[in-house]
Amino acid sequence: MLDLATLGQLIAQHRSARRLTQAELARRARIGRSTLDALENGRATELGFGKISRILASIGLTLKVTEANRGRPTLEDLLAERDEQP
Repeated sequence: MLDLATLGQLIAQHRSARRLTQAELARRARIGRSTLDALENGRATELGFGKISRILASIGLTLKVTEANRGRPTLEDLLAERDEQP
């Protein structure tokens, strides 16, 4: 299951890859820069679906709902595997 901290890290990576500042992405997503900063740095404990949807859409991403554990690794599994490799 994807948690908010991991989602924030992914958003930060995609924002940086698109060469957007936090201020630019926040403006495009119609949220406060401090909200985006808290999300990207793992300090956000709650964030509404509308805000997350606007952030993702602003960097060309979407959330996808699938059945849990369909025999495929989760994003968390893949990230953990990547982090364990030398």
